[in-house]
Amino acid sequence: MAYAATAGTVRPMTGEERRVIFASSLGTVFEWYDFYLYGSLSAVIAAQFFSGVNPTAAFIFALLAFAAGFAVRPFGAIFFGRLGDLIGRKYTFLVTILIMGLSTFIVGILPNYASIGIAAPIILIVLRLLQGLALGGEYGGAATYVAEHAPHGKRGAYTSWIQTTATLGLFLSLLVILGCRYALTPEDFNAWGWRIPFLVSIVLLGISIWIRLMLNESPAFQRMKEEGKTSKAPLTESFARWGNLKIVLLALFGLVAGQAVVWYTGQFYALFFLTQTLKVDAQAANLMIAAALALGTPFFVIFGVLSDKIGRKPIIMAGLALAIVTYFPLFKAITHYANPALEQAIATSPVVVTANPAECSFQFNPVGTTAFTSSCDIAKSALVTRGIPYSNEAAPAGTVAQIKVGSTVIQSISAAPAPAAAGVNLGHGPSTSAPAPSGEARAAFNKALGDALTAAGYPAKADPARVNTTMVVILLTILVIYVTLVYAPIAAMLVELFPTRIRYTSMSLPYHIGNGWFGGFLPTTSFAIVAATGDIYSGLWYPIVIAAATLVIGMLFVRETKDIDIYKDD
Repeated sequence: MAYAATAGTVRPMTGEERRVIFASSLGTVFEWYDFYLYGSLSAVIAAQFFSGVNPTAAFIFALLAFAAGFAVRPFGAIFFGRLGDLIGRKYTFLVTILIMGLSTFIVGILPNYASIGIAAPIILIVLRLLQGLALGGEYGGAATYVAEHAPHGKRGAYTSWIQTTATLGLFLSLLVILGCRYALTPEDFNAWGWRIPFLVSIVLLGISIWIRLMLNESPAFQRMKEEGKTSKAPLTESFARWGNLKIVLLALFGLVAGQAVVWYTGQFYALFFLTQTLKVDAQAANLMIAAALALGTPFFVIFGVLSDKIGRKPIIMAGLALAIVTYFPLFKAITHYANPALEQAIATSPVVVTANPAECSFQFNPVGTTAFTSSCDIAKSALVTRGIPYSNEAAPAGTVAQIKVGSTVIQSISAAPAPAAAGVNLGHGPSTSAPAPSGEARAAFNKALGDALTAAGYPAKADPARVNTTMVVILLTILVIYVTLVYAPIAAMLVELFPTRIRYTSMSLPYHIGNGWFGGFLPTTSFAIVAATGDIYSGLWYPIVIAAATLVIGMLFVRETKDIDIYKDD
């Protein structure tokens, strides 16, 4: 493996190479478009395919199904990475785009839960797994392909275009969704119009296949193939030999894990925070995210070019440090400008649950099979369902839980032991063996709580007239710029870490473990932390802790790579 710098001169990119890179990037935009549709429509998909449980559990189900696509990405990276190192980058591209496009199209014609019952979410999850496998093979190939065409000294600049494709794909998906929302009534969009963006992907699939058929094989791979130097066992060379495995581990924990959580916090979690926590209208939230992406995306290229001059590592580490220091104030500022009524209510009339801690279960149940039956569980369930932040106060054993909304106290309700009923709890507490309280008691409790929250100023949704759109977009743009800092140089740096004969395999696995697992599970994990603690900002601890660990490991153990000659393969 070559880690020595080369003194080669910087040559300009030929017209043919530019066309190849453009075609590769454009195909990747379409593939990310397919993948992101699901994330952008999570709330609608929850209602369509997980309607057998209550809305809170349904949304968590939808997030888990979204995360399932990320869970299998490392396996796609191994399979398609090996294929790309054995037979070439071009043909692997064709396979991944075909799987992705067809899986997305089928979602658009898949019957919902009301039509075919439990088969609907099962098939949906299978399609998500296929999408994840395909995407696992896509990115490593695209980054490798572009880097192996780029002239020495410009790899950061050229691979940064690949980095824009994820954001552009999300941006394109949001535009198509917004177009459908504008053209249809909310009722029609929720009933059938949400399928249109998935069905449109068949056109994008055709264009992408046509483009990729025109691509030439990577010159570095082609030369190595002609010389008979391709790897016969890329998996063994990549992961069974300590010299290369050590670099794989450093790439994962010293670069990609932190990059992933900053990326998903700045794009997906920010969207979920706006719509689920702050109750901003979904259409308005999508428009603000789209505006922030449009403003922030050019920074991918800016930081990619800068990484060719000052190095990849300083830019990535700077992005991590900024995220760690500023996430809490930034998200609190988003609350201030997006839903000031909620911020004011939290400040003037904080909600406190007073209960015996032994009665309180973890307020998160992905499978929706456990009932809230203790007075603490019922109280917290009511607050979580409404998206109301709360704090906890311990009470002696035998105390019936109370909810304090400012100075108003609402007595919770409890039930006697009996067989469990369906609910939304994770089942870590005593609430698995009691019936639901009577309908009259629950209705009276819910009415008293609703009246108290309304009187205290807690809004059911964000008031559009009070949303400071300009400031929210500015804050979201800052989050996107953090994404560009950590993401723009990452492709070039990963390519430069590994030799040509096993590059596709070696770089794909850490990238997709980092982005598929550390990043892909971020929305679900953070949402669960918020539901468990009652603190709407507590979910930020997940990306902050991961980013901090990556910053330390990266600073101490990861070396700069910008001057490495990627054509040497010893």
